[in-house]
Amino acid sequence: MNYFEFFGIEPAFLVDEAGLRKQFLANSKAFHPDFHTLKTDAEQQEALRLSSLNNEAYQVLSDPDRRMHYLLNLLGVLAEEGQNALPGAFLAEMMELNEGIMELEFDFDPAARDQILSQVAEMETAGYEEVFPFLQRFQPGGALPDDLRAIKDYYLKKRYLLRIKENLSKFANR
Repeated sequence: MNYFEFFGIEPAFLVDEAGLRKQFLANSKAFHPDFHTLKTDAEQQEALRLSSLNNEAYQVLSDPDRRMHYLLNLLGVLAEEGQNALPGAFLAEMMELNEGIMELEFDFDPAARDQILSQVAEMETAGYEEVFPFLQRFQPGGALPDDLRAIKDYYLKKRYLLRIKENLSKFANR
């Protein structure tokens, strides 16, 4: 059973977060081990397993990035770690940003760091605006290959930009 099935919702990149939380809380109450102390050992173990599954599934599905990663994996769109290729045009753009980060390592300039952070934020916003229609129209079992490729590319780009922000955070205390 996948996490979406566990919560009784259709697989989707965009979910009703309030409904997801409501189901999580209902499951938490239903499966909490304290409510199963008078049951058999097997029933107690099952309640504990379902309680753990409930927590794990909620942590993944309530986080948009983790949910995207989970669903892309569920759909078989992502390759093994390190085997997913980013679009060449994006990598060319990133070369310029990475050169700017290397310059910061040798000659730190807060304004240059802020400029790079601003560029990254703009790229993140533009990327989300571009992929949002694909996320909205996703239908389990009926997803178009080009839509899934666009969502996968967005996910990989976002992860790359996150690593850039992490690199830039090294300079935060200078």
